[in-house]
Amino acid sequence: MSEELKMPRHVAIILDGNGRWAKAKGMPRNYGHVQGAKTVEVICEEAYKMGIQYLTVYAFSTENWNRPKDEVDALMKLLRNYMKTCLKTAEKNRMCVRVLGEKSRLDSDIRSRILELEEATKHNDGLHFQIAINYGGRDELVRAFRKLAGKVATRQMRPEDVTEDTISGLLDTAGLPEPDLLIRTCGEQRISNFLLWQLAYTEFYYTDIAWPDFTKEELIKAVRAYNHRNRRYGGLA
Repeated sequence: MSEELKMPRHVAIILDGNGRWAKAKGMPRNYGHVQGAKTVEVICEEAYKMGIQYLTVYAFSTENWNRPKDEVDALMKLLRNYMKTCLKTAEKNRMCVRVLGEKSRLDSDIRSRILELEEATKHNDGLHFQIAINYGGRDELVRAFRKLAGKVATRQMRPEDVTEDTISGLLDTAGLPEPDLLIRTCGEQRISNFLLWQLAYTEFYYTDIAWPDFTKEELIKAVRAYNHRNRRYGGLA
């Protein structure tokens, strides 16, 4: 990077375009997902080298269960393999890994691998890497509000004591800073039920590049665009 860029502390990415990328090459959609997983590994390393402290990726949404069974099965197989790869990468790069989302629908062996990965990396002081799996923003809020309702019903908390911090503390992202920059690949310009609460003051960046083709250079473009934004957080112009 020739110019000096201010790095966003937390970058969130919607990994879009794996299937379309594969189709354009005459390959099955699952090939795109495999290549997309490799891109995640590369971008994790490059993001940390650039000075980004937190990286959150949208890997599998609550709506993705509606895809064809063979594709879902292939994604779950890929996820199993990725958990092993991610553990090795985390050990090498001292990456702290956390999985967001409702995990009960995942097979027991995947849940075990998630626990193993989170436990083994929780004290690492490198990149804080969050993977959203079986995640939906509305589902996350419903789960948080149920916890909150339980606290009020059992008189652990009064309704008038509920604050934004209270709600933030009950979300999957509790303890994490809110994203400064959201990147979505492959040309779509919507957030698709991702981090609905957390994106309140986030800058959005959209690119036509499909996720498997996303590189360090593309990440720099996004950060450069972020640097040109006037972030006022609701203040006066």
